[in-house]
Amino acid sequence: MPRQLGDLEDAVMTRVWQWNRPVTVREVLEDLQKERSIAYTTVMTVMDNLHQKGWVRREVDGRAYRYTSVSTRPAYSAALMNEAWSQSDNPAAALVAFFGMMSTEQRVALRDAMRVVQGDDPAEARVAPVGPTDGPTDEPADEPPQDADGTTEGTEGAENADGAAR
Repeated sequence: MPRQLGDLEDAVMTRVWQWNRPVTVREVLEDLQKERSIAYTTVMTVMDNLHQKGWVRREVDGRAYRYTSVSTRPAYSAALMNEAWSQSDNPAAALVAFFGMMSTEQRVALRDAMRVVQGDDPAEARVAPVGPTDGPTDEPADEPPQDADGTTEGTEGAENADGAAR
C-alpha cells in the first residue's frame, strides 16, 4: 500500500499525471516556479525519491532523465481509500460514515461507478477502469443489482445518474 504523498511530491506528481507524457526535472521546475520559489536540486531530489518509491519510471535522455508515471491519480486515490477502509475495525460502519460525508455529486458518481463495475452501464466504454473489474462478485446471481444506497434498480423514487427520477 502506498503511503500518502507529501505536499511537494503531490505537486510534482500532479504535473506528471496532468501532462501524461515523459517530463524532465527542468519542465516540472519551471511550472512549479510559477507558484513558489524552489531550487532545481529540490525538484530533482523529489523526482528521484518518487522514482525510488516506484511512483515514476525514468529513461535517460541525453544528460537528463525523462520521468513517466507508473500509475494514475485515480488508482492512487483508490489505493489510499482502500487502505483507510481496511484499517477500520468496523468496515461497514466506516463506509456508512464515509457515504454520509459525500455530496450529492459524489453519490451520483458512486452510483455510476457501481454500475460500471457491475456491468449495468451501457456507456461503460467511456470510463477507463482503475483496477481489475473481472472475476466473481459477492452479489448473488438471482438478485437484481443494487445501487450504492441499497435500493434495487427501478425502485420508485430513486434517481438515475442524471439526478432525474426513474
